[in-house]
Amino acid sequence: MQTILGSGGAIGIPLAKELTKYTKDIRLVSRNPKKVNESDELFPLDVNNLNQIEKAIEGSEVVYVTIGFEYNIKAWRSTWPPFMQAVIDACKKHQAKLVFLDNVYMYSKEAIPYMTEEAPLQPPSKKGEVRLQLHHMIMNEVEKNNLTALIARSADFYGPDNKNSVLTITVADNLLKGKKAQVMGNSNKIHTYTYTPDAAVATALLGNTSDAWNQVWHLPTTKEKLTGMDWIHLIAEELKVKAKIQTVPAWMIRLLGLFIPIMNELYEMQYQNQMDYIFDSSKFEKRFGIAATSPKEGVHLMMESLKNS
Repeated sequence: MQTILGSGGAIGIPLAKELTKYTKDIRLVSRNPKKVNESDELFPLDVNNLNQIEKAIEGSEVVYVTIGFEYNIKAWRSTWPPFMQAVIDACKKHQAKLVFLDNVYMYSKEAIPYMTEEAPLQPPSKKGEVRLQLHHMIMNEVEKNNLTALIARSADFYGPDNKNSVLTITVADNLLKGKKAQVMGNSNKIHTYTYTPDAAVATALLGNTSDAWNQVWHLPTTKEKLTGMDWIHLIAEELKVKAKIQTVPAWMIRLLGLFIPIMNELYEMQYQNQMDYIFDSSKFEKRFGIAATSPKEGVHLMMESLKNS
């Protein structure tokens, strides 16, 4: 049995499809799980009831944590650590291996221009501090030989069936509606994105590779050094429209945060948009011989999905 905690998201759904290459026994866990494959086992879970997590994990060989919580520092602080502790405890009890899909928030600001798995862990943000706590919770158990686990990290997402990504919300959706693409930060800086189907393929592969455990992996991400403006042009070309933009400076994000809560949450992360943001996945590519989907192809498939949704 391989189990996905957070099975309804941008990674959970394609991950469920990919896991059929390795097993027919897949359990999908979320608040309202829906079958991706005909043979999927469904397990409804209220994450506020931590007592249910052990039952959700019982009988699992591998557990994938792809769940996302409300993008709010108060919610993260109150929800993530106890949730992860419950998952770790259940995995230890039932001898299940753990795969945690993570982001880059725990890396130091100085690492952002070129991130590898060896980048220093010194987050400059409150949300990064929570992610660092989760990293230590997992890897401390690994170091004590109490848990077999791996952390699969990704850059910012883009791809089909992923309506909540920043690239979709600020660029694709606006251009589709005839509006200007919104740019937060410096659009002339490089910003690499991870294509969600690539992330799903790689996460499934890592969870089913014997020598991948007990370490951090960067999921395959384009090596093409596209700037924020380059991504906007790719999307505009796909839509056959002009790449008109509206720059949203940091002070405006701060001001909007007084009225729009999500903007307040984005403010502390703006350092990532003020410098080159290069996510290196060479370790994965060398080990598995799998490269990322080209941005041109990825954007084409993303826009086809959005236009048909």
